[in-house]
Amino acid sequence: MEGRSRGKLIIIGGAEDKEDKCEILKEVVKLSGGKESKIVVMTTATEKPVEVGKMYISIFEKLGAKDVKVVNINSREDKEVNYAREVLKYCSCVFFTGGDQLRITSILGGSGIDELLKQLHRKGVLIVGTSAGASVMSQTMIVEGNDEDSPRKCTIKMAPGLGLLKDVIIDQHFAQRGRIGRLLAAIAQNPNNLGIGIDEDTGIIVDENEFRVIGSNAVTVVDGRKLKHSNVSESSPDEILVLTNVILHILPSGYGYDFKNWKPMLKIKEDKV
Repeated sequence: MEGRSRGKLIIIGGAEDKEDKCEILKEVVKLSGGKESKIVVMTTATEKPVEVGKMYISIFEKLGAKDVKVVNINSREDKEVNYAREVLKYCSCVFFTGGDQLRITSILGGSGIDELLKQLHRKGVLIVGTSAGASVMSQTMIVEGNDEDSPRKCTIKMAPGLGLLKDVIIDQHFAQRGRIGRLLAAIAQNPNNLGIGIDEDTGIIVDENEFRVIGSNAVTVVDGRKLKHSNVSESSPDEILVLTNVILHILPSGYGYDFKNWKPMLKIKEDKV
């Protein structure tokens, strides 16, 4: 993984526990600075920004964060972008909610906020995304695709993401929506990328050249670098793809992955990252 930044990422597969143990959201507050956290909740992805924003303010305050603000950039107008820029300058964590990932990239892409996020990340600010907010973390993102289907060209549509995590393609709500086929299709078309499918109430904490899994379910890692044969270039859109010698890893909480050496890490200490 080249060009990794100093800040951590928390990438969540969606539907994180918000009422019981709140393991993942507690980790967000902890890594943001605990009681000194300055969390900015970005609601651009959702069509219910007021409702979703209030919900996350309530949760994060209950978990100990005292400074939680909501920023909803709903257009590319200078007024909204400039306000967001001022608020983001002083935060310790940026949290992207779920919704539609294409709303995030189409509104923020080229606005200057996308570059500001990279700058903040390099300075050590924690960047978090759940569901749609998870998909945008990578340089190439899955926009939409067929659930519970065999891998085919027509299974997915992809677009540029925010590029905070390079050489990776993220998919979310993974096992719960049967998305292995569409992640395989994405890797067939981009075998130099690592596919990471994140289940609901599950996340990965990315730090430097590795990640650690947290939450109640699992992360599926698809490695296509040693792909022996694929018909992706000559197949028709509806034809099932041929993929041989794809490597698959299933990693539950506490396990991790080494990006630099492209290999899973066995049970690791909680303070590893």
